[in-house]
Amino acid sequence: MEVKSYTFEVRIEKDKFPNGKIGYFAIVPELEEKGAVAQGKTRAEALRNMQTVLEMIVEELIETGKPISRRIAHISSKPMVTVSL
Repeated sequence: MEVKSYTFEVRIEKDKFPNGKIGYFAIVPELEEKGAVAQGKTRAEALRNMQTVLEMIVEELIETGKPISRRIAHISSKPMVTVSL
């Protein structure tokens, strides 16, 4: 099986939980309609949760034969999530 890596730029914003505590909200705008949103108590947790969400989305797109936009992997100071399948 051929392995491909998919790199997505993730937008992270501070979020407020219903209990009033501050957390973080992560989103991949290009895949929001597919459910690419996640929350976490910390930025790191939000990114870990996004990693899991993106793995599920990419697997589903591959299984259903839907196209995934090709992106070139690069080093960036912006938060990035890479999914390798």
